[in-house]
Amino acid sequence: MAQRCVMSIDQGTTSTRCMLFDRRGQLLSVAQREHQQHFPRPGWVEHDPVEIWRNLGRILPQALRDAGVDSQDVVAVGIANQRETTVLWDRHTGQPVSRAIVWQDTRTDALVAELAARPGADQVPERCGLPLATYFSAPRIHWLLDRKPELRERAERGDVLFGTMESWLIWNLTGGPEGGVHVTDVTNASRTLLMNLHTLNWDDRLLEFFDVPAAMLPRITSSTSAYGMSRRIVPGIQIGAALGDQHAALFGQMCFSPGEAKCTYGTGSFLLMNTGTEPAKSKNGLLTTVGYQLGEEPAVYALEGSIAVTGSLVQWFRDNLGLITSAPEIETLARTVDDNGGCYIVPAFSGLFAPHWRSEARGVIVGLTSYITKGHLARAVLEATGWQTREVVDAMNADSGLTLTTLKVDGGMTSDNLLMQTVADVLNVPVVRAMMPETVSLGAAYAAGLAVGYWPDLEGVRRNWHRAAQWQPRMDAERRAAEYRNWHRAVELSFGWMRPDDPPTPA
Repeated sequence: MAQRCVMSIDQGTTSTRCMLFDRRGQLLSVAQREHQQHFPRPGWVEHDPVEIWRNLGRILPQALRDAGVDSQDVVAVGIANQRETTVLWDRHTGQPVSRAIVWQDTRTDALVAELAARPGADQVPERCGLPLATYFSAPRIHWLLDRKPELRERAERGDVLFGTMESWLIWNLTGGPEGGVHVTDVTNASRTLLMNLHTLNWDDRLLEFFDVPAAMLPRITSSTSAYGMSRRIVPGIQIGAALGDQHAALFGQMCFSPGEAKCTYGTGSFLLMNTGTEPAKSKNGLLTTVGYQLGEEPAVYALEGSIAVTGSLVQWFRDNLGLITSAPEIETLARTVDDNGGCYIVPAFSGLFAPHWRSEARGVIVGLTSYITKGHLARAVLEATGWQTREVVDAMNADSGLTLTTLKVDGGMTSDNLLMQTVADVLNVPVVRAMMPETVSLGAAYAAGLAVGYWPDLEGVRRNWHRAAQWQPRMDAERRAAEYRNWHRAVELSFGWMRPDDPPTPA
């Protein structure tokens, strides 16, 4: 008889993965497919939701086959997803009205500037905990609805639905046009600019401000809930959990107590700190968000620092500059030199996120001299991730009244030992990597398993966490301070590059 297990779907920015875990949190199988990144204009980033759905149809059966189990052996499935990415689709046909607008997309820059000048704009962060920025879903919904007048009319009737990626997948898994369940969880809803952070419901004033029809919105539920049974691809599996990917990582890293924090290093990087059952208001450019909510229990809140470009900077270094042929080579190249040679790279490819929130900023390389080699550039690429992490941690310490003592890390970039040492050096705290680096998937699995009693409680899953590696800070304090000052000077040079009256960049 095959063992009982829990399934996790991680719908990420570059790929979709399905993983199966046993009761000890051990990985049984993984199946993954990448999806295409569409860049129709500068600053525009899109995905094809149908391609992502079709990919899911391939990887779920593959993960079951590879683990040697059937769908009836899966007690529940949890979904983690790229957040803020916006999908609008026809309720009756199941067809998206356009490609999904990805969280990195900045096409709503002018709209956000216009909204920021309107009466009531100052109430937006007060009600939802988020700054008015291109990063979030509401301006994208507004932009899409304004493109076609008939689209807004259909949305007001509820014939066009909005969702982030977990809503799109749950709706399709539970039947699609044939009775699909239209829901979202509190963590994803808290990233739209439309949910009241205190009531955990859609906020009428925010809907009015962004001109978003209530009829198109999904029902908000807790992170662990009986969302419904799958009826397509692998019928009969209980969908038991949904969380935004970074919230799933917070959960998978066992950050269940106030002050515990993690950073996921992927395409972008996201540092979250558990602040307990009361939201902590940020004065330093961080986001106040829902960390997770288990069933009917009170929501647990978090402070978050979102960094737009970290792993994607390595991809750019590889694909656009051609200085390496694979991502892991950057560590080898960076180790050919002892320091950055005075060179700094600020990767503001689509503006800067926390703690600056400067959507008009653009990337800069400063300190170039004839001395600089590709090794120095490689080291500057890695250091950019370290210094961006430092900026967020400084803001988090100030807002929370706590002092970070250890940073738990996960994600694909944590395999780069030089990068992790750099992060420890610039933060001056130990950096700890979990035995299971893919804690986004694991967190979604834990949440789904808790929803159906596969694990009894939080302590039951906490016992599954094990340390794989740790890096202690080694950098001299004077050098750390001097390098940080240089970093700040470089960041300031990235400000103010894009202006509303600038002519469009040629496509």
